[in-house]
Amino acid sequence: MFILRDLLPPLQQAFSNTPQGQKRQVWFIYTLLAVIIPFTSSMTSNLLRALQTLFGMDIKSQRYYTFMGSTTLPWESLWKTLWGLIPDPATLTRILVTLDDSISTKTGRKIFACSHFHNHAAKKNETTYPWSQCIVAIGLLKQVKDRWASIPLDFRFYLMKKDIDAEKENVRNRDKLVPFQTKMEQAASMIKGVFHYYQLPVLVITDSWFGNNGLWSRLHQDRNGDFHLLSRFRTNITLYDHTPVKAAHKKRKCGRPRKYGARLGSVDQCAGAYRERAQTVSVMLYGKQRDVLAYSRTVMLKTMKCKVRVVWVFRKTSYVALMTTDLSLSVEQMIEYYGARWKIEAGFKEIKQEIGSARSQTRDAQAVLNHFNFCMMGATLTWIYADRLQNTPDRRFKIRGRASFAFSDVRRIIAEEALNPDFQSICPIHVQTPQNSFIKVLLRMVA
Repeated sequence: MFILRDLLPPLQQAFSNTPQGQKRQVWFIYTLLAVIIPFTSSMTSNLLRALQTLFGMDIKSQRYYTFMGSTTLPWESLWKTLWGLIPDPATLTRILVTLDDSISTKTGRKIFACSHFHNHAAKKNETTYPWSQCIVAIGLLKQVKDRWASIPLDFRFYLMKKDIDAEKENVRNRDKLVPFQTKMEQAASMIKGVFHYYQLPVLVITDSWFGNNGLWSRLHQDRNGDFHLLSRFRTNITLYDHTPVKAAHKKRKCGRPRKYGARLGSVDQCAGAYRERAQTVSVMLYGKQRDVLAYSRTVMLKTMKCKVRVVWVFRKTSYVALMTTDLSLSVEQMIEYYGARWKIEAGFKEIKQEIGSARSQTRDAQAVLNHFNFCMMGATLTWIYADRLQNTPDRRFKIRGRASFAFSDVRRIIAEEALNPDFQSICPIHVQTPQNSFIKVLLRMVA
């Protein structure tokens, strides 16, 4: 109760003090809670039903659907307010940001941002180009109660240039074509927004698709150590040694000084050469202290035109190569941070399946943006709530090898507090209707 009292009122301050603004701030808070409460998927009709039966709000369906498709919801201000509510966002004076993209399959033909995007994780019985939305998202990687979590911070819908050039209906917002942006441009814009807010160095942890010069060139321009990358290396990248140090008495040759040293070979070739030099290091990886075999070396890259630190992590018959532009990171930190990167994949699952954004069939552009903002913000608020808890939540469903609490455990705690009769003293509802006690009992049982 006290945690919600600290988290929800600051979000209400983003709305105006007019009668309409006061009404919207109440609808916003209770819609956010309806998204979090684990009763059903967050389809707009289900959210309206939850407001009416769970909280006793008297809302006409037409007015609520108009609210969910409103163009005046102050999302930018709301997100900045939520960023400020995250306790201790920095990890060792850095902001760790996870970056990835994901697709959400749909069935309607006229849904905003839908197209035939490639699904690289498709199974044998699934199409490799499903009708779906492509989402580029970033999250704050931090430890919440001794476990890593990726707290959603921002997102963009990626639209194909060929769809915009063809002026398709799926890429229009209020009858206006959405300007084209590449995934790298969208990612760089979101990361720069995080840096400008926190004013701390940002370490972007991503996979090999984003971890290259396409993103690095957009972040590194006119910056001095504010942005760094940590990603997996592609095996065919060519590595070079540092420039050899020349003796002072030798005469300098004509032309510019050498920037790269001897060619070391590809990442795969170096892995075979360095395997015998690898040493065992102890790393906190996937929730356990593990011993891994690793070798580290600083090299030059022609693709990114800078020094990078490469760590080869060897398995029995294979290896994984990691690289970072932050040369101050230790081998243990690189392996642990990249291992924690998988939490953004778990975050996509929480938003699309547990919260249920994938089941929404909203079509209008603004309604799609509002709905996904609600789902993302619901996940963020859940993790902030977990971070502010005094004690670590217990795991309700025990799984062998997993002792830490789950995302659903925190949602259950929030549901219990939101269903408390005293909760409406925090966010009062001006007009209430009698609540169905039987439905309330069922909701409590599900929560």
